[in-house]
Amino acid sequence: MADATAKATYKEYAIEEFLVRDEPYYRPIGDEIELFTAAYQQHIPVLLKGPTGCGKTRFVEYMAWQLGRPLATVKDKNGKDQPLKEGEIRVPLVTIACHEDLTASDLVGRYLLDANGTRWIDGPMTRAVKNGAILYLDEVVEARKDTTVLIHPLTDHRRILPIEKTGTIVEADDRFLLCVSYNPGYQSALKDLKHSTRQRFISIEFYYPPADVETEIIQRESGCSKEHADSLAKLGEKIRNLEDHGLQEGASTRLLIYAARLMSEGISPRRACQVAIVWTLTDDVELQRSLEEVTSSIFE
Repeated sequence: MADATAKATYKEYAIEEFLVRDEPYYRPIGDEIELFTAAYQQHIPVLLKGPTGCGKTRFVEYMAWQLGRPLATVKDKNGKDQPLKEGEIRVPLVTIACHEDLTASDLVGRYLLDANGTRWIDGPMTRAVKNGAILYLDEVVEARKDTTVLIHPLTDHRRILPIEKTGTIVEADDRFLLCVSYNPGYQSALKDLKHSTRQRFISIEFYYPPADVETEIIQRESGCSKEHADSLAKLGEKIRNLEDHGLQEGASTRLLIYAARLMSEGISPRRACQVAIVWTLTDDVELQRSLEEVTSSIFE
């Protein structure tokens, strides 16, 4: 139990200085690491497609760690450059959760009033471009189309960011990369990438891992037993087969891990699956009953 008298501890970074310092656990399924690395070396923007909770964001974090680079050097007592520690030579990762109210100013920057008058403040996109970060726009289809058009000059041979309000153009740092993601299952006529935007990226498709790999991931991420992890992977597979029978989306690997973590804390398997998976996936009583029957058939 946490000490109620303990002081709150947290870390705060400038958005362009956030580094993935420790290697995130990521289990590759195919050649996605090689594809992303090649795209990074060739300055090719990357589009990640896949259902909720299948590992897209974790993959980007892993690649930010994998594609390490020196951000600065320090001097030793003789005045010579000394390499930073391994944890200090990572690519900054700037993540933006896109939504329908996201404006161009939110990304590029805006003028603010202070005691000395007005001053310009760079937005997260501008800071990522200047500092050579991986800029990750999560669920990009949620953003307004007039906002996503901003990325066009960054996604071709120009690699520039025009800032209309200041009358300036920022050339991207050589190490900058744009990466976006979305869930194809949420596409509609109103929420989809324009073809003029889509054809500026290479696309890497993600899906839930095979059962044996998913078992490994669940056990590694939750610390649960091999038996529970294997049963949860089977449950996930069975629930995903119900997507054509009224269920909008199957159980994500993330939800299976949540259930496994509850089990690791002593919650019974059926109860853990009920609160982490069944009730999360649907509010429909009939569907809930069906999912609980599937759960009971596995966790007898």
